[in-house]
Amino acid sequence: MSEKLVIGLGSPDRGDDAVGGVVAERIAASSLPGVRVIPLEDPLSLSQAWDGAAGAVVIDAVASGGPPGAVHVREVGAGAEPLPTHAFTAAGRGGSHAFGLAGAVELSRTLGTLPRRVTVVGVEAATFQHGRMSPEVTERVDDAVHAVLVALKEMDTEEVR
Repeated sequence: MSEKLVIGLGSPDRGDDAVGGVVAERIAASSLPGVRVIPLEDPLSLSQAWDGAAGAVVIDAVASGGPPGAVHVREVGAGAEPLPTHAFTAAGRGGSHAFGLAGAVELSRTLGTLPRRVTVVGVEAATFQHGRMSPEVTERVDDAVHAVLVALKEMDTEEVR
């Protein structure tokens, strides 16, 4: 079985942008065999981080206009459709974060570093202001953790086939 990645994307001090790291920490505490957990703040790092991985699950805050705390799961691996840039762009981040998850996925697709299987677990954000996560997002962390575990299990099932 090849290594799978769980990548918590986001800034720990920018409100709901911290959700990726929080969920990733919960997965890391489970010490799942064959799974490496990586916290990342900069989406530009993704194309190198997941190069050669059997699969990856990325957790990130999204701003698609849905209700805060809603959990979205989407497949974006090498054969999948592109992410909608309106929901997965800068997510309120500054600097190099103006290049968001959607851009990182498409750059990796172009460079040939995108794993065949990549699942994005997006949690609809209420705020990207400095400070703590909103209550709506905090209440849905367990749901996001569950979505990551389901995605990892599906990757294991695919490897067996």
